Amino acid sequence: MPLSRHTGQIPESTWTLGFREMTEPWKGTVGCLGVAVFFAMTIGIISWQALEQSPEEWVLRGRDAGMLWERGRGALLLRALPAGRPVLAIAVGSVPATEPPPPRDRCWHDGGQFCYSWEEDAELRLSLEPPAAPGTECYGVRWTPLRPDVILKDCFSMANVSWYGGPSIRAQHWPLNGAESPAQPLVSGDLSANPTGFGPILERYFLGSTGVTVTVAPDVSLLLSLESHQQFCLETPAGRAEPLHYQLCVSADVAAARRHTASAPAGAAWTVPDTALLGSPIWRYHGPEGSAAKIKRGLRSLVRRLKRHRLQEGVVALGERGTAVLAATELIPSERRKRQAPALVEPLELSITLSPYAGVTSPLFLHSLRGGKAAGYWLSRQPRPGASSIPLLTTWKGQLCARLNVTSEAALGWYLARARHLRQALGATYMAFEGVEGNSFLEQDVPAPAELAGDAYTEVLAAALATLGNNTIISAGSRSSHLPLFVQMSPRRSDWSHAGLKGLIPSVLHYSLLGYNFFIPDAVATQGDPELFVRWLQIVTFLPVMAFGTPPWLCCDAWVLNLTRQCIQRHRDFVVPLLLKYSEEWQSLGYPIFRPAWWLSPTDPVAFTIEDEFLIGDEVLVAPITEKGQTWRDIYLPGEGHLWLDTNSARVFDGGTTLRNYSASLAEVPVFVKTS
Repeated sequence: MPLSRHTGQIPESTWTLGFREMTEPWKGTVGCLGVAVFFAMTIGIISWQALEQSPEEWVLRGRDAGMLWERGRGALLLRALPAGRPVLAIAVGSVPATEPPPPRDRCWHDGGQFCYSWEEDAELRLSLEPPAAPGTECYGVRWTPLRPDVILKDCFSMANVSWYGGPSIRAQHWPLNGAESPAQPLVSGDLSANPTGFGPILERYFLGSTGVTVTVAPDVSLLLSLESHQQFCLETPAGRAEPLHYQLCVSADVAAARRHTASAPAGAAWTVPDTALLGSPIWRYHGPEGSAAKIKRGLRSLVRRLKRHRLQEGVVALGERGTAVLAATELIPSERRKRQAPALVEPLELSITLSPYAGVTSPLFLHSLRGGKAAGYWLSRQPRPGASSIPLLTTWKGQLCARLNVTSEAALGWYLARARHLRQALGATYMAFEGVEGNSFLEQDVPAPAELAGDAYTEVLAAALATLGNNTIISAGSRSSHLPLFVQMSPRRSDWSHAGLKGLIPSVLHYSLLGYNFFIPDAVATQGDPELFVRWLQIVTFLPVMAFGTPPWLCCDAWVLNLTRQCIQRHRDFVVPLLLKYSEEWQSLGYPIFRPAWWLSPTDPVAFTIEDEFLIGDEVLVAPITEKGQTWRDIYLPGEGHLWLDTNSARVFDGGTTLRNYSASLAEVPVFVKTS
């Protein structure tokens, strides 16, 4: 109701009459005094506002968390409620940092969104999203550029936050805070061809030790940069005016956050590959490959040596070149070949290797030219109107090649039928596929068709290869962890660095965190350094599959050969039953089989940076030696309130503690079993 106002004449004050009677000098003095008072009050008000006004302002508040804008540096802050625990800080690099968003804007009316536009730069929209699981709260962040030249870039601070997930890299670290990488497309790649790029296992998922996750949709064109111990940044490609959007979810702690995101893709279920391979060591063939006859003699020679050294069980793996040589000898009728081929490696099993590449002079590519199939069977450049398509040529292992067109049903059907025929003809039990990773269009700076943007090639090809059966091995993974496939880890250097042995456990934790539990670690392959061979052997003993590039009799003495037999037996008797047990948990709940120390100590900062230990499920802790010449180490036992049995000494230790200077000779690997 409006207030009534008195309409009568306001009496004239006596000080006003006196002022009129003042002389002009006095009037000037009083005027100057008034101006001075006005400026003093203005400065005081401004100073008061600067001191009293908070540098942070709530822009969107949920039930368990909320987002603020920090004026000083232009950053979005995510905090957990009710105590306001800091969860995440995002430095915004695409808009003026000093301009604060208003407390309300045009989309505030429902309380679940916040919008603000920086004129001629970008628009920000924050929204509360449906929770991924009970106990978690999610926020959508969407930036839209308002000019074609605007590059959208959000940087996630590493201050007091350890980060996990994202891409695999050459020198793998756990957490990824110690990694360094310039801005480059967030797409899987071949580390052998591009050591500074991203590796073959990649998901657009980042997990922070404060219980926060960052997930980016697969249709967002994205570059990622890693700035060691400072921040990692997501940004859009220059000159394309594409939006940047992702989802933030916050949970009580880092382990809860991982559990809440453990779900298979819509309409899919977690499936397990052929578990028979878990107990079968892989022996890689590195013998002569000049002809089919030489390869067959070399394979039989390897099998005889394995028998002589009482290592006659497992799988002999033939590389891509050897497989191609045998595949080219279509001389024996298929009926006889099916009967004779298994003799190549009996009593072991055979694994052959293929790839989606074909050399332009190879019989495979030339055969595909018949009937004009080449244009549809291989990736091609987008033709000009009226012109015919031309295969997109690339290099693979030093040769000029074409790459299979996975968007063509005819091409995929032809390729899979050939693989099945070859498996039968050579009597192979397993098939490994290399070269699944990477975007050939992106590598050559050629516009890719929409259906092959980002890592779509890897995703589509993995799904197709899964139809060959659960005894298939692939070299990469992106949105394919639910498929019944083994994944071959990238080759590592035979040294003690993070690109070698020291990066093996970080890679194990990275693969398993992203859902790729059934991986084949890089082979134990070193000559001239028996200590490195033994320490590598001790780690892979506790992984899904044991693989050897260098047989122990070529590397080391009889002691190491005997140790190899013991490790293979320990793997079968102790490790494989654990893997089978926790694979059931993975299928039902989506939890990783190989877990970091923080899985049992999710609020202990000490656990966040431990990269030389891992858990198998919740009950076994493996803490190998990864430093050259070292026979002792500190061991963190996670899980306050639990008890751990030392399998070497039978002593029992409390969880949540650190064992200092634990002795571990070259013959020992520290292993603890949780008893309560």
